[in-house]
Amino acid sequence: MERKSILLRISTIAMNVPETVAIIMDGNGRWAKAKGLPRTAGHKKGADQIRTIALEANRLHVKKLILYAFSTENWKRPEDEISYLCKLPGIFFSKFINELMEKNIRVTFAGELERFPKETQKVIRKAVDQTKKNTGLELCIAINYGARREIVLGIKKYACEVLNKERENDLSEEEFSSYLFIPENVDLLIRTSGEERISNFLLWQIAYAELIFTSVAWPDFDEEQFALCIKEYDQRDRRFGGLK
Repeated sequence: MERKSILLRISTIAMNVPETVAIIMDGNGRWAKAKGLPRTAGHKKGADQIRTIALEANRLHVKKLILYAFSTENWKRPEDEISYLCKLPGIFFSKFINELMEKNIRVTFAGELERFPKETQKVIRKAVDQTKKNTGLELCIAINYGARREIVLGIKKYACEVLNKERENDLSEEEFSSYLFIPENVDLLIRTSGEERISNFLLWQIAYAELIFTSVAWPDFDEEQFALCIKEYDQRDRRFGGLK
């Protein structure tokens, strides 16, 4: 099994690797519950998997990896869980920032940080600043992010520019992307843990993305599982509405 896993990982190098990959990291709580552990244990193990998949995506020369870490709807969760999730960036970056630097990985974020505690904001902004000159994988953390909110904010920004005569009212689809937190089109969207829905994530950017839903919970989603998704992506026939 170990040899098969290694061969599978190596084989992906010759494949058509997506430039931009987005992952809905689902299943931390259910993973913990199945093991008789508190939900926070699932979130901690899930954070470790961010490192695992980021390093693998970097190795495969993925240009951008976008991870759905905290949605605008997640504020509905219990206060103790939210409190732990707010501390998680500090735990993660204190543990892995040196390795991210060594691997030339650049950290960015998408969403509205202002609602988080100042210490959480400080930790994330420090990681962004510390890695800003790196030229490898862009690891984008979507935090306090909601796609509908992102689109509304983009529309408001554009409308203000037109109202203030800073530009003409001539917006194209391509240019509208520049008003969003994440301007790139997503090539591959993965959701872990068996759910088959988008959950208000990157609604504009995934218009022509390939979608893969796996039953594997995020804490168990390792390099081999990622390689399987890349392999499936490679086998998809992407026509973008046309014919081949």
